[in-house]
Amino acid sequence: MTRIKVITEPAELVPVFRAVDTKVKREVLKLVTLEWHTLRDIEKQFGPAGKEALLFFEKMKLVETRWQTSPEQQPEKAYHTYYTSFHINASWPVYEISDVLAAAVMEEKEFQKIEKQIYDMAGSQGKFAGDVAEVLGVTFTMLKSLVKRSTKLDYRGHRIERVKE
Repeated sequence: MTRIKVITEPAELVPVFRAVDTKVKREVLKLVTLEWHTLRDIEKQFGPAGKEALLFFEKMKLVETRWQTSPEQQPEKAYHTYYTSFHINASWPVYEISDVLAAAVMEEKEFQKIEKQIYDMAGSQGKFAGDVAEVLGVTFTMLKSLVKRSTKLDYRGHRIERVKE
């Protein structure tokens, strides 16, 4: 089945950029594009970085999952890419796309610091995105891009919430 991811807002580009920002992520993405693989298969081949990549893809909704039986007769979750292609409608103001690109290429250390601030602000109940943007002094586009990059945070309506593990 052919599924096309239509990207209509700039912050949706962040997961696409981050999905291929390391060699391991690129290789894992290629593998799960070709056929179904379990987390154990990927971890065996790529180590902890492969596992993190696959979990990142799952959070970003770039892979689909199904249960399959392993040789030990234990059910395991297997992963495969959800989309076969991307369609990008790229007509955004420069200030918006600059926020998206800044969030996508931000150094990991700087990102983790901001991610922790947002995570702490969200707390266990979540927090209205406008309040978070105001405290951080960033635009909504930048905030949305940062949350899209995070594996610990997610948008639920107009609220930012911690991802439930």
